[in-house]
This record gives sequence, C-alpha cells and structure tokens, in this order.
Amino acid sequence: MRVLPVGEDALLVEVGSGDEAQALHAELLRRRTEGSLPAGEIVPAARTVLLDGLSDPARLAAELTALAPPSAPPGAAETVEIPVRYDGPDLADVAAHWGVAEREVARVHADAEFRVAFCGFAPGFGYLTGLPSRYDVPRRPTPRTAVPAGSVALAGPYTGVYPRSSPGGWQLIGTTDLVLWDHARVPAALLSPGTRVRFVPVAATGPAA
Repeated sequence: MRVLPVGEDALLVEVGSGDEAQALHAELLRRRTEGSLPAGEIVPAARTVLLDGLSDPARLAAELTALAPPSAPPGAAETVEIPVRYDGPDLADVAAHWGVAEREVARVHADAEFRVAFCGFAPGFGYLTGLPSRYDVPRRPTPRTAVPAGSVALAGPYTGVYPRSSPGGWQLIGTTDLVLWDHARVPAALLSPGTRVRFVPVAATGPAA
C-alpha cells in the first residue's frame, strides 16, 4: 500500500486490487464514523482511495502507511434490486464471447451478487463488481454515440447501468426502467460505493393490442 500526497490537504492511497480498494474504503468510513479518522471526503476508485479536506495529511499518511487494510470488503446491509429486461443489442455478442446461449447470459448475470466498487463517468453511474473473471468482456471496438438511459452493460470486470443517455462503448445486455439519478431525490444517486445490487429479470412487454 502506497500513500501519496495530493496538493496541500489530500492523500491518495494506492492498493493492489479492486477488492482491497473497496475494503479500505469501507474501513476508512468506519473509522470516520467512530471518530478515529478526521472528517473529510473519501472517494474510492478502481485501485485507489482519495482522502480530501485533511487538516494534517502528513500525520494521517504515517498512520495509513502502518495500516494493514482488510483483504475483502465487509457485508453491507443495503441491497438495491434492479429489475432488468435482458433484451440488449449486444446480448448475442456477449453470449458468443462466453460460449453460452443468450438465455444463459441472463441467468448468470441475475444469479450474481454485485457490489458498487466506485462511481464515476456520469452522475449516478456505479461500477459494479461481482461476476467471476471468466465473464470479463471487452468494450465494443467502436463506441456508440448515444446509449439509452437505463441500459445495463458490461465491460471488463464491471457491470454498469447508464443513468442517462450518453456515448458509451460497453456491451449492452439489458434495460431497466429504474431511475438511477434524480436530482430531486436525497440522495440523488441510487447507487453509492459499497451498496450491494441484485438484478431481477422481468419479462419484456410489447405494445398494447
């Protein structure tokens, strides 16, 4: 674990894996809640955790350097269920990459328990881990100029749900009507780092007769 200064009042902690970053983030939040860590912003990423707004970053850096972070994130009480129609335009490509039938993609994905590792890219966009590494998929060679809001997508080891229409190069396997980001809601983001997520398959509905 490396602790690097960032500006005058922040530290960046580098760890060896995404699981370690999630575990460290959870441990730092716990310490802040109990009062043994100074108040400030704690922001996880793929393999780093940023601590910002520190009054004495040098002292905290010495403490963190001696800290042995937990190897796995603790359980979280909150689980968000996301209803999803497995009807994405890249479902067949993902099935071919996995070497399974399309319906098996839906089963594997819905059977996994996910956790929000970190957020970024767009407000409300969570990078979810939970699928075994054998199900990693590459990004599309040519990104789409517009991915519809609610698209459930895969890229590398991550699952994500696009909170609004935007360009994107992830593999689209399904859609949800759940609102991931609502500025009028408190908190605005439905998903935050540490939240557990389950995808619940729902039947596609066509137009009324």
